[in-house]
Formats: sequence, C-alpha cells, structure tokens
Amino acid sequence: MLELVVKANGFLWGILLIILLCGTGIMFTFRLKFIQIRKFTEGWKLLFKDFSFNGAKSENGEMTPFQAIATAIGGQVGTGNLAGAATALISGGPGAIFWMWVSAFFGMSTIYAEASLAQKYKTVDSDGHITGGPVYYIRQAFKGTFGKILATAFAIFIVLALGFMGNMVQSNSIGSAFTEAFASRGINLNPLVIGLLLAVVAAFIFIGGTKRLSMVVEKIVPLMAFIYIIGSIILLAMNISNLPAALKMIFVCAFKPEAVLGGAAGITIKEAIRYGVARGLFSNEAGMGSTPHAHARATAKTPHEQGLRAMISVFIDTFIILNLTAFSILCTGAMSTGKTGTALAQAAFVNCFGNWGDLYVAICLLFFAFSTILSWHFFGAINVKYLFGEKAVKIYSCLVVLFIILGSTLKVDLVWELADFFNALMVIPNILALAALSGLVVKLSKNGSAK
Repeated sequence: MLELVVKANGFLWGILLIILLCGTGIMFTFRLKFIQIRKFTEGWKLLFKDFSFNGAKSENGEMTPFQAIATAIGGQVGTGNLAGAATALISGGPGAIFWMWVSAFFGMSTIYAEASLAQKYKTVDSDGHITGGPVYYIRQAFKGTFGKILATAFAIFIVLALGFMGNMVQSNSIGSAFTEAFASRGINLNPLVIGLLLAVVAAFIFIGGTKRLSMVVEKIVPLMAFIYIIGSIILLAMNISNLPAALKMIFVCAFKPEAVLGGAAGITIKEAIRYGVARGLFSNEAGMGSTPHAHARATAKTPHEQGLRAMISVFIDTFIILNLTAFSILCTGAMSTGKTGTALAQAAFVNCFGNWGDLYVAICLLFFAFSTILSWHFFGAINVKYLFGEKAVKIYSCLVVLFIILGSTLKVDLVWELADFFNALMVIPNILALAALSGLVVKLSKNGSAK
C-alpha cells in the first residue's frame, strides 16, 4: 500500500501541484499588489485587536475574529511544524526549508483570497447557524452541474484528508513523541494508550460543538505557541554560533544539494522543492481550502479584514514556528542521528536540554497536534453536513475518534504519504475556484482598503 501511495504522490506532487499552488500565490501576489508586504502591519494589528482569554461566547455558530483565527491557527500549527519540518529536512534536505519559505510567502496572498471569499459567501444553514467554506464559493465560481460536482468532490476530499487521514497523522505523531520520551527513561509505553486518551478528550469536545471548540482553542493556541517559541529561542541562543552555517546550508541546498550533502545523499533540487512545498502546505494550509471554514464564521467587519488576519496566520505558522524547528535541528546537528519525524525534533532538544528535551517536545506536540485534531474535525464536519445533513455529523465524529486511535499505532511513513495524497486532491477544486473568482478578490481588497 505504501508503494502505491508513494507512486501516486510522485505524480500529484510533481510539477502539477507546484505550478497550481505557487502559480496561484504568484498570481494573487501581483494582482493584489504584494498585499502580504503592503498590509502586513495592518494585518498584525487586526490579529491581536480582539485577543482575549475570557471565553467570549459565540452565537448561531459564529466566532469572534480572534476565535476564528485561533481555530485556523490551531489547524495550521500542528504536526507539520515539528514532524513535518523534520521529515522535509530528511527527504528534501536543508534546501526544502527555502522552498517552504517561498511557498509560504506566496501562500499568504492565497490564504487572503480564501478567507475573503469565505466571508463573502458565508450563509445560514437549516438550523439558523452561520456556516461557510470552499464548497460555497466553488458553487459561486462555477454555476450548474459542474459547480455541484466540484464542490461535492472537495467536500469528500477534505473529509478524507483532514477528518480521517490528517487526524491519523496528528495522533501518530503524538504517540511517537511520547513513546520516544518514555523509552529514553526505560519505560515501554504502548502508543495505543495515548491514542485512547486523545480519543476520549477529543470526543468530549466534539460533543460540545462550535461553542466548546472556540472556547478551548482560543486558550490553548496562544499558550502552546508561547511555550514552544520560548524553548526554541533558548535552544538557538545556546547554539547561536552554528546559525550562520545553518542559513548557508539552506540557501545552498535549495539550488545545489550535492554541494553540501554529496551525491550519495541522492537529494535533487526537484525533491527539495517537492518536499518543501508539500510539507509547507501541510503546515500552513494555504491554498488547501481548510482554514476558510473558520474564517467564514468570524464576525468580521469586512471580508478584507478577515483576509488580512488569515494572512498573518501563515506568517506565524511558517516563518516563526516552523523555522524554529528547522533551525533547532540544523544548529544542533541532530540530522546526523539518523532519526526522522518527531524523533528528529526531539533529538535536537535533547542535545541541549538533556533528557528533558524529548519530553518537552512531546508536550508541545501534544498541544499542537490536539488543537489541530479539534480544528480539522470541525472543518470536516461542515462538509459532512453539506453532503449528508446534520444527522451524519455524529457518525462522522465517531469515525474520527476511531481514526485517532488507529493513527496512533501505524507506521509514520504510510500515514504521511496518505495525508499528502488526500491533501493534493482537495487542493485542485479549491485552486480552480480561487482562480475563477480572482477578480472578485481584488474588488474585495479595494473596497476593504477604502474603508
């Protein structure tokens, strides 16, 4: 099965998706006149304008702008920022990080478009709740039968990609991290135990719906980011003399991997780009069509404002948190340990903090990945409701709980490849709709900026 999925991903993540993702980002960057630079400061101010720990209540399925951003970042900042960065370094070399930066820079304009359109076309469902997401703007972009087919395909792909396969990745990484941490202490921990505990807590929050979700993520997302950033900064300060060499390695390997890694490593520019873009997408989700579900529910004044908030979320995810992981690994020489995934990130922190390092990473990953599980379940639930109605959501939630348990026991390579496969499929209908509605995005930007 792994061999088949790897071959499929080799096709999907070849030139096709790189052109679609980066091409769309470049198009929006120029059409919006480099909005990620022009409006960066304004977006940053808007993001923290509504910051609160007081658990502001949402009504009719709506969220405060900060709750929506916390839910979006909860989906973005997860396993991709730890295990994903480590996997990209091993499979694509240090140069993959450069291509992550490139895709994220252009992705900031793409996610602006996604969030703006989600706000523009949010609607009220049969229960009187505000809802929205790509299925709604896909239907607006392509009228008639084709639009229905494309929206249905997207809805199916996102349920499989995030609700099922994606959440398997999250529980798999949490299980692996705690297994590694306990193993270093002579304790043989069965990852299934972690999977069961995650499933129980997740199920409790799933039952509470949007209200409980938004109150949880607005508290744990800022806290988890703060804890990880502080620890990573301390690690880098301890290894500051290695930082220039790490930067040089990233830039050189982006265009000439063999110059640093040697021909025996077998890593080419194509692989550096492929793993950089793929893992970057899995981390920041720009162009994937997942986070618009949260942005649609925000009580934003204009689509433009929510688009700017969304833009900053990509910056935080990739240029801050993911970078901290990558530099931690490169500056400590952890790549020479032969480990991959979460274990590689843990090796970097063990190098500086001793036996506490792997436990620190495991705890950080627990918060990162668990918030992603909550957000991705929420994104999938909206599409299950679109496809099958409200009654099907309970069945979907039960299946997600089972996949969380199952994911904790699988091998990491298969889980990641399955996630990449379904991520690729959901990108295509979303990108087609964004391109079709690009003129409207420009209009929303102009109208919002004028206010």
